[in-house]
Amino acid sequence: MFLNYYGLREQPFGVTPDPRFLYLSPAHREALASLVYGIESGLGFLALIAQPGMGKTTLLFHLLEKFRTSARTAFLFQTQCNSREFMRFLLAELGYGSDDQDFVRMHEEFNKRLLQEARAGNRFIVVIDEAQNLDPAVLETVRLLSDFETPRAKLMQIVLAGQPELADKLANPRMAQLRQRISLVSGLQPLSLEETNKYIQHRLRVAGHRGEALFSPAALARITDFAAGIPRNINSLCFNSMSLGCALQQKVMDAATVEEVISDLDISRHTSKAFRGPAEFGPGAAQVYENLPATFPGSTHRVNSNSGAHLSPSEARAYMEQIVMQLQKSSQLVTEALSDRTKAPGRGKLD
Repeated sequence: MFLNYYGLREQPFGVTPDPRFLYLSPAHREALASLVYGIESGLGFLALIAQPGMGKTTLLFHLLEKFRTSARTAFLFQTQCNSREFMRFLLAELGYGSDDQDFVRMHEEFNKRLLQEARAGNRFIVVIDEAQNLDPAVLETVRLLSDFETPRAKLMQIVLAGQPELADKLANPRMAQLRQRISLVSGLQPLSLEETNKYIQHRLRVAGHRGEALFSPAALARITDFAAGIPRNINSLCFNSMSLGCALQQKVMDAATVEEVISDLDISRHTSKAFRGPAEFGPGAAQVYENLPATFPGSTHRVNSNSGAHLSPSEARAYMEQIVMQLQKSSQLVTEALSDRTKAPGRGKLD
């Protein structure tokens, strides 16, 4: 583990939505402010929509932590369910678990609990994460929850958070009643190069890092470019780059280190179509393969067809591209030869 090597107390680029590591970019700060305003103003339904990996869940945990002492909260993420299961999850999250399967009774129990919280002067906040997975029937159940109110105020605030598919569902004409109840819609934008740098430094500081930057400017630029400003991708690249840097005894991760990690993370290299043996290219392919040079151009690495190529990932990929090009050229020559044969005098067809 690289924690001691880089002087860290804990993992800075973990996969759990820890609010302590939340970096508030301008877009994240604006989204958080909108949600807080919506809850404090009693606006009822609120929505947070962003592409995967943008930090929605971390932001939501931070939001609930802000209201921890002044509200009763429920956080639901089990969204692949029917309406009855949804109500059971909701009641269980509030600590009112029951084996009762009757939907009407669960509805009544939830209403009773809401009134108790209201009399105690507590806000009631329900956050539904990954809401794009909710079935339309369950979304209708969620809409009906908003009918719990007094003549003066809503009894609870509901935050729907999800990926862009959630917006697609809400845009459906059949969801008009629910969509009309949503008072505020917030979104999150990918991080810029400057924000990516601040994001990485923020997480490193929280994890205990002090001292010089651990990523070179070129490395940061490559991370930003490949990760497309998405925090989850940035975390993955940084974690793997630091792991590799530790193994190589590097105190500062450079662009070459990041590039090697990007190559290692390329899942397409492991798919069933990533490599096809010579025989799969048709007759004559094996002979073409054997005629390829034993040494890859521009490299001192030897290519051994029996034991495997001792190449870097980029060299191996280029070498395979050379194989494919030669196979394609061979196939084209065969096709042309067959075409010339059929056109020759007295050759109306192949013998």
